[in-house]
Amino acid sequence: MIQMQLKLTQALYLAALMLVPITAQAEQYQTIGDHKVHYIIVPTVSLKPEIAAKYNITRSRGRAMLNVSVLDPQGVPVPVSIEGTSANLMGQLQTLKFKEVKEGHAIYYLALVRHSDEEMHRLVVNITLPNGRRGTVRWEQKIYEEL
Repeated sequence: MIQMQLKLTQALYLAALMLVPITAQAEQYQTIGDHKVHYIIVPTVSLKPEIAAKYNITRSRGRAMLNVSVLDPQGVPVPVSIEGTSANLMGQLQTLKFKEVKEGHAIYYLALVRHSDEEMHRLVVNITLPNGRRGTVRWEQKIYEEL
């Protein structure tokens, strides 16, 4: 069980494209029932060009990548229905367009967020689990152009 969770945690960081030093980001997650919703935001300029090209992501100082992964109680990634929004403190709202990515056992969802340097965003992600249960993950995060 612990070994599987370790592999899944590693897969999540791989899903974040392992381009951010792990010490720079704390593990962020919230729960919906007995499922854990992990999320991380990384500046797109931190992505290696070949990785950005693989996922059709334009590297830009004004864009960050949101990565969301949902794990069941056994730590296994599950497919979900996902939608969300991001708003800066001026109330400028953007709808997040998530793309599902499956790599091996990993399942994660990527969306781009437009932002200014050091801009605070309120993110809201609505998730429907495979069992039909719905939940919302909300958080505020300052987004930087670079790490």
